[in-house]
Amino acid sequence: MPDATPGAPDATEARPVTLDRRDGPYGEIVLRRRPGDAGDEGDIHEIIANGTFLMDTSDGRSERLLIDAAQAALAPDRRDGLPSVLIGGLGVGFSLAHAAADDRWRRIVVVEREQAVIDWHHEGPLARISGAALGDPRTVILHTDLVEYLRAAAEATDEPTDHYDALCLDIDNGPGWTVTDENAGLYTPGGLADCLDRLNPGGVLAVWSAQPSPAFEEALRNAGFTGVRTEEITVARGVPDVVHLAVRPA
Repeated sequence: MPDATPGAPDATEARPVTLDRRDGPYGEIVLRRRPGDAGDEGDIHEIIANGTFLMDTSDGRSERLLIDAAQAALAPDRRDGLPSVLIGGLGVGFSLAHAAADDRWRRIVVVEREQAVIDWHHEGPLARISGAALGDPRTVILHTDLVEYLRAAAEATDEPTDHYDALCLDIDNGPGWTVTDENAGLYTPGGLADCLDRLNPGGVLAVWSAQPSPAFEEALRNAGFTGVRTEEITVARGVPDVVHLAVRPA
């Protein structure tokens, strides 16, 4: 057998390397690293939950559009008054970093239920994306479940709850493709009512999805949202990613 070509990468080097694997209350969560393709800046990091690929650091266009689309859909008085934003899911940090780079946001709250993901940003390789944003005084990280956090506003009686001008949610691959069964409640009439309750009048709900969902658009309208529409993000293969947008009536 001839020797390998000098300088050629070993086949094993292209395989993803597991950097951390944890079992928690929502199942298994894994951080992996793989070599970047030509044109990428360094290695690519991936987050896998219960065997399902969630996201990686190769391209943050859709995560950034999630934030920009919500800002653009706000009523003029909300934009001018320095709005607040809740980001559902820390992920690899693109959405947080993009929001923190925009001085038009007054307050940035991120809800993340996986302690492992928070650790990977504070002490691990994802800090290269989110480090500056985590140090921003406007940023608050809440270690809690998003569905439970949203529901708390509807159940609160005596204690005031936080309300936001924008909810930017990216915790699943879409309304019909959830990471865990518990997340499915977010897209039900009750879950959408909780989202509506957390928004200030004129506030925007933005939900990322790996594919369009006319049924979810109809569910948003039935929940009392107006201005329901879908923005597409072109991807290299397959159907476009999308951001579903809806407005709480003023």
